[in-house]
Amino acid sequence: MSEDEITRVVRQWRDAAPEAVLLDGFHAVKHALRFEADVRLAISGDKGSVLALAEELADDLTNRIDDLVTEVPAETYRDLVPRVHPTHVAALAVRPSLQRNLDDLSRAPRQAPVVVLENPRNLGNVGAVVRLAAGFGATGVVTTGDMDPWHPNVVRAAAGLHYATAVEGLPLDDLPPGPVYALDPEGDDIRSVVLPDDALLAFGSERHGISPELRKRATRLVALPMRPQVSSYNLATSVAMALFHWGGPPPAP
Repeated sequence: MSEDEITRVVRQWRDAAPEAVLLDGFHAVKHALRFEADVRLAISGDKGSVLALAEELADDLTNRIDDLVTEVPAETYRDLVPRVHPTHVAALAVRPSLQRNLDDLSRAPRQAPVVVLENPRNLGNVGAVVRLAAGFGATGVVTTGDMDPWHPNVVRAAAGLHYATAVEGLPLDDLPPGPVYALDPEGDDIRSVVLPDDALLAFGSERHGISPELRKRATRLVALPMRPQVSSYNLATSVAMALFHWGGPPPAP
């Protein structure tokens, strides 16, 4: 690659980066492409290893990744990314519009719940929840509070699966329509409750639980089974348990 070509790629990356979603690592790029993200630019300090990974783990995308990824010197790559992912690839993609996410979250009839995280604080936990929601086919993940659910560390923890479900930050008063099933230790045992497909499954913080405002809004309080003297589950674990219960038993063979 000539110096002029390197300069051009660096300029394109730096111009696009402030408004783009950083896809950090092979799995993030892979998932974003599979779920139709608008990926504008991708770079690697070792394109050969990236293509080897594609052939091994995502052969359906090998040609697209080959066309998309530009190899740059390793030093240039390190300068452009916050930290070097072990898979040596990063990309910049367009964030879905707020209106698109709102349309997806409010579309009726809804075939799967929306996960609501009230004022979450841990970026990695939010990313893990997005990954769970994508895996279970949830309609989306809504966060309240001041955390951006599209923060680069959240996208990294979610392995790019923000593009497989609707992820948005909204005020509590602007939640999508639907009955609110809020997780609370004082609620009914979730195993005795049928969670409807259009439910909002709402989770508070591990330390404080749901707020009084969310409690008032709840259609029903439900509780996860928990051994006495155990104070709480990890947030992502709680979401996984609730979504697994919503999904019900596997289909008969």
